[in-house]
Amino acid sequence: MTYFRPTDLSDALQWLSEDHSAADRRIIAGCTDIFPATTAQTIRGPLLDVTAIRELRGITEFSDHWRFGATTTWTDVIRADLPAAFDGLKSAAREVGSVQIQNSGTLAGNLCNASPAADGSPVWLTLDASVELLSLSGSRVLPIATFLLGPRRTALAHGEIMTAILVPKSGAQGRSIFVKLGARKYLVISIAMVAVRLVEQNGLILQISVAVGSCSAVPTRLPLVEAALTNHRLKTPIGTLMTDDMVRVSLSPITDVRGDAAYRLSVATELVRRSITDLAGAPQERAA
Repeated sequence: MTYFRPTDLSDALQWLSEDHSAADRRIIAGCTDIFPATTAQTIRGPLLDVTAIRELRGITEFSDHWRFGATTTWTDVIRADLPAAFDGLKSAAREVGSVQIQNSGTLAGNLCNASPAADGSPVWLTLDASVELLSLSGSRVLPIATFLLGPRRTALAHGEIMTAILVPKSGAQGRSIFVKLGARKYLVISIAMVAVRLVEQNGLILQISVAVGSCSAVPTRLPLVEAALTNHRLKTPIGTLMTDDMVRVSLSPITDVRGDAAYRLSVATELVRRSITDLAGAPQERAA
């Protein structure tokens, strides 16, 4: 097994450009998904461990965006001083496994694993986030919805590393919420989960972003729900604006051991309704 743990990003990119089998090589960080997935006594290589590259970790605010480094952990997110728009992300961070998993699991790893049930994915969609990808050939930025192609499938190309998740300042406005339903309270893969971000002014909904996870091959925004609620008063009953079909038309859940497709649709619809209602009733200042 080949194992490489560089401290310099350029060394990591050089290693990736070398003649390693695309089928075998892996970029690893917290390994919270890779370890449970292997049936061997050791993880097969070649392996590129990016946890020693300092520039890949941390949360930084710039004039026009927020930058979340690829190896930033969920614990880092929980402890960070962030605007209310990121409250949903903090809630999702607290749902990612145990505290030990939150200490080790990374933001990029959660996305690159591309599980339909990844807790962070629907939240990033509501924040209008993009991923920054770097190779020796240059860099590119892709929206999360373009990066996630399906279960365990992403647009990460050979020779590329995800270096950061970028949230525009426009996506960091308002307040947000994240809720999920599982078979038990803690340490559970979700049956359905919902993220909502809402921007209001004088009691009017200026913008609302709604996304559902675990109910399609990839996390999914709900454009019909968003359009139906935009420019309406916060106090308007959700039932008069949103129908069940507005949620269900965008989803395509599967049936598995955690729940059948019909149940998932029912759960997702109810979670959307409750999340929006709860968020609309929250105070405009920073949520707890």
